[in-house]
Amino acid sequence: MTGQYRSYQSYQDPTPWGAGLTVAIMVALLSAAAVYAFGAALAEVHPLLAVAVNVIAVGGAAPTAWRWRFAPVTRWVVGGGAAGVLLGWITLLLSALAV
Repeated sequence: MTGQYRSYQSYQDPTPWGAGLTVAIMVALLSAAAVYAFGAALAEVHPLLAVAVNVIAVGGAAPTAWRWRFAPVTRWVVGGGAAGVLLGWITLLLSALAV
């Protein structure tokens, strides 16, 4: 009976690199601006407060982002968000060292 049916390869749409990278870059820029602005405002109150809030926020969001990393659409958003948070932290660190 199995000889009558052919197995077909599963079809996947091609990866939308143009749209995906555009979304990732826009999310990265927005999240970097948000992380920097929020971190700079908290650093004016106390630098350790800024570090603690950033670590707690990333620790809370990381499990959800980890689960979504292979979903077809959200992987671009997750990648851009991760890059933006990293860029925001680097900018905060450089601005703190420059003072």
